Amino acid sequence: MSSQVFVEKKKLAKPPLEIHYLGDRALRQDAKRVARVDAAIRDIAREMLQTMYSADGIGLAAPQVGIQKQLLVVDCEPDNAATPPLVLINPKITQYGKELSVYQEGCLSIPNVYLEVTRPEAIEVSYKDEQGRPQKITATGLVSRCIQHEIDHLGGVLFVDRVENRLALTEELTKHGFSPQHVKPV
Repeated sequence: MSSQVFVEKKKLAKPPLEIHYLGDRALRQDAKRVARVDAAIRDIAREMLQTMYSADGIGLAAPQVGIQKQLLVVDCEPDNAATPPLVLINPKITQYGKELSVYQEGCLSIPNVYLEVTRPEAIEVSYKDEQGRPQKITATGLVSRCIQHEIDHLGGVLFVDRVENRLALTEELTKHGFSPQHVKPV
């Protein structure tokens, strides 16, 4: 599968897009479906990947860079040049596995804050690839968690909204200069 949005997996001194942080209204809006997958969408995906790699991330959703489109990029192996990143357009989780797992999550929109979140271990996702072709994948482990985390962004949900330990959440956010008032529990 050759990707049309090839980018080098490296940090750029000036990434093309600006990441929005917790408290920014852009992170709380519902992203709109992508009507047509074209060169402009591929350009956005490319810039999102460059921005994600530059910030040492493994996933980035368009709303995090102020673009209200259902588009996300995921690469759980940023140090492996041979592994192509995933570009998911209009992603939809069609099935959740029964098994739940707890894992520490972080987010480029909430730097240095890492907290435990419970999510299904496996998911099935349908989406369009960067060519506009319908795709379906079953994801488990970190890839599954990352996709779920990024799909949440498309609906204005942040991982901190899913943290059950309110005390740890308040402490971590405050320690890193974020207001717990910006959390909207789901």
